Amino acid sequence: MTPDRDKAARDLLAFYMESGVDAAVAEQPVDRFADLEPTRPAAAPKPAPPARAEALRRPSAMPAAAPAAPLSPDAAVMAAREAAKNAASLDELRAILAGFEGCGLKAHAKQLAFADGNPEGRVMFVGEAPGREEDIEGRPFVGRAGQLLDLMMNAIGLDRTNSYIANIVPWRPPGNRTPTPQETQICLPFTLRQIELADPDILVCLGNPSSQTLLRFTEGITKTRGRWLSFQTGRREIRAIATLHPAYLLRSPIYKRLAWRDFLAIRKALSS
Repeated sequence: MTPDRDKAARDLLAFYMESGVDAAVAEQPVDRFADLEPTRPAAAPKPAPPARAEALRRPSAMPAAAPAAPLSPDAAVMAAREAAKNAASLDELRAILAGFEGCGLKAHAKQLAFADGNPEGRVMFVGEAPGREEDIEGRPFVGRAGQLLDLMMNAIGLDRTNSYIANIVPWRPPGNRTPTPQETQICLPFTLRQIELADPDILVCLGNPSSQTLLRFTEGITKTRGRWLSFQTGRREIRAIATLHPAYLLRSPIYKRLAWRDFLAIRKALSS
């Protein structure tokens, strides 16, 4: 090699090293993983069973059915409506919902958080979705927000022995994220049937998602809270009101005074 070509080769190698090249390869590709695969001894062929015995064991040569594809959101909503209307009691509704596969949240949650309290109570509270503590215990409103809700209820003479508590979505979304509109709409037929079967005198929507889904509000909760509306349960018309979610009050305690006004209105309505 001449001095010029030798220098050019060294310069080229230096360029390759600065570029991150650390291995030389041939002009033809080499499968370097082929040598790493362990050699497995060939399995001895199993003796073929007699034709008659094989026919008895496998009466049909049909291949195994492929797993069912996930339902589209529209199909899941329709399936939820059909399933919910077949429930004749809250226990049946819980069982049907536990076996429902149309909502993807079920695959991520530990368990169903269907309801808590007394379904024969005159007041039904409906929130948004379970959190971590609710997912662990399988009951709605058992974390910090639930503890505050208990205090608010106690202040007007209510507790879980004379009130019923549920959520729009009964499975915890991953990371406590907000349920998507599709997830909410899939679960809504079950919530509506739950309200119909519980048949409370007063429905209290806790927070924006609940009030916007059930009462069709489009404005924020601070503008819609405290209003009395008529709600059709499916059996009869009842009174409904929206108020601030306890979790929101934990973040913004200054609004507790507004929630207190709403709870005083609920107490007045119960006494009338």
